[in-house]
Amino acid sequence: MFLNLVLPLMATLLTTGVHGQMVQMDSSKSGFVGSQVELSCQFVNSNPPVKISQVTWQKLVNGIKQNVAIANPALGVSVLPPFKERVRFKNPAVHQRTPSLEDTTIVFNKLRLSDESTYICEYTTFPAGNRENMVNLTLYARPMIQMSLSTPSIVAGSKDLKMTVATCVSANGKPPSVITWETELDGESNTQEIRNLDGTVTVRSDYLVVPSREIHQQPLTCVCTYNDEQFTESVMLNIQYEPEVVIEGFDGNWYLNRENVQLTCLADANPPISLFQWRYLNGSLPTTVEVRDDVLMFKEPVTYDIAGTYICDASNTIGTGSASIEVTVTENPLPLSSADRVMGVLGWVIALGIILSIAGTIYLVNKQQQHKHAGSDNGSDSSTPVHKKTSSSKKKTADDFQSPGRFYEELPNTADYVSYRLACNKEDYLEQHSPPIQPPLTFLPQKPYTQHSNKSAVFTYPTPPGPIPSYTFPKEQYV
Repeated sequence: MFLNLVLPLMATLLTTGVHGQMVQMDSSKSGFVGSQVELSCQFVNSNPPVKISQVTWQKLVNGIKQNVAIANPALGVSVLPPFKERVRFKNPAVHQRTPSLEDTTIVFNKLRLSDESTYICEYTTFPAGNRENMVNLTLYARPMIQMSLSTPSIVAGSKDLKMTVATCVSANGKPPSVITWETELDGESNTQEIRNLDGTVTVRSDYLVVPSREIHQQPLTCVCTYNDEQFTESVMLNIQYEPEVVIEGFDGNWYLNRENVQLTCLADANPPISLFQWRYLNGSLPTTVEVRDDVLMFKEPVTYDIAGTYICDASNTIGTGSASIEVTVTENPLPLSSADRVMGVLGWVIALGIILSIAGTIYLVNKQQQHKHAGSDNGSDSSTPVHKKTSSSKKKTADDFQSPGRFYEELPNTADYVSYRLACNKEDYLEQHSPPIQPPLTFLPQKPYTQHSNKSAVFTYPTPPGPIPSYTFPKEQYV
C-alpha cells in the first residue's frame, strides 16, 4: 500500500524536474559580412542535477545537420572545418580539465554570407536525455557605392534628346539599397537591380537629361539609402558646347571725329575659345583698324569710311560661333534722350548731395573741436589763476563800458567811434561809411585816469559852456 503511494509521487517529481530543464538561446541574431557575432546557448534549471555528456553545435543546411563545434567532458573541445579558424567557445570554463558546460556560447569571427543559416545547440544529458534549441543567423553586406559621369566630358547636342550624364552604383549589398537623386535639373532616372550568385544585390541608377550649355557646372547628387544609413556622392556636370558670341562697343552714337572707339567680341564656350577672327562685310577691314584677338581697335577718329557690318567668328574644338553688328556714323552727336537727361540730372544731384554731406561733416567736426578747446582754456584759467597772462587785445563789451568802477587796460581812440552803439561794441557793429561828426567828439579822455586809493576810475562827460542841445545820431534813433 505504501509503495503504491510513493512510486507515483516520485515519478511525478522526476517528470516535473525533467520538463523544467531547457536550453536557452536567442531566437535570431544578425551581423555584417566581415564582422563577428555571438550565438548564446545556456542549459538552465539543472534541478534535479543531471550529467551533461556532450554539447554539440550544428548548422542546418537544406534540412541536414552539419556539425560545427563539440564540447565533451572526456574528449575536450573540437571545431570542425570550415569553421575551425573562425569559431570558438566564449566561456573559458569549457576548456578546463573538468569543464563547466552550462554556458556554451560560441563566437563567430570574419562572417561570410555563407554563414547565414539556422544553428542548433544540442545538450546530451543523463538521465534527462537530449535537449536542444535553435537560432536564426541573418547576414548583411554593406554595399560599395560609386558615382561617376557617363564620360569625362559631355557634348551638347543640337537635338533635344536625353542622354545618360551620370551613373550611381550600389554594388554587392544585402539587402539592396534604394537610390534617389538630388538636383535642380529637369531630367529623369532609370534604376535596375542585379542579383548576384552570393545573394547580394547590385543596384544601378542612370540619370538622363538633355545636355546643354545651361546645365554646365550644375551639381548632381546621388543619395543611396541602405537600412537606416544614407550615403551621398556628388559630381559637377562638364558640358562642352560651341561658342555663343555677341559684339559690344557700338552705342549707336558714333559721330564724325569721335575718338577712342572699339568693338569687343564676347564668347561663352567650353572648352575656351582658341581663335578669334574679324570680318568686314563691305570688303576688307579699314586701314585704320587694328585687330587684337577679341578687340577691334579704331586708331583714328571716326569717319564715314568705317561704317558698315562687322562680323566676329569665335572657334573652339567643338565648333564656331558668329555674331555681327551694323555700325553707322552720324555727322553730329545724337541728342540725349529724356531718360539719359534724367539720369544725368540724378547723377549731379547725387554728387552734390555727397559733397554737401562731406562739407557739413567737416564743419560739425571743426565746431566740436573749437568748443572742446574753449572748454579746456576756461578750465585751465580757473584752475591756475596765478599763472594767468594779461591779453594785449582784450575784447570789451557794452557791459564793460557801462559798468562803473572798472579799470580798463587801454582806451580806444575817439576817431574810431561814429555812433553810440559803435562806442559800446566796436567789434559787433561795423560802420565803414559813417559821415564825420562836427564838431568831433571830445567827451572821451585823451589821457588815462589815475586811480586813487579811495576812488575808482569813472568816465565823466565834460561840461561845455551854455545849454546842451539834444543830439540825434545820424544812423541810430535809439540809445
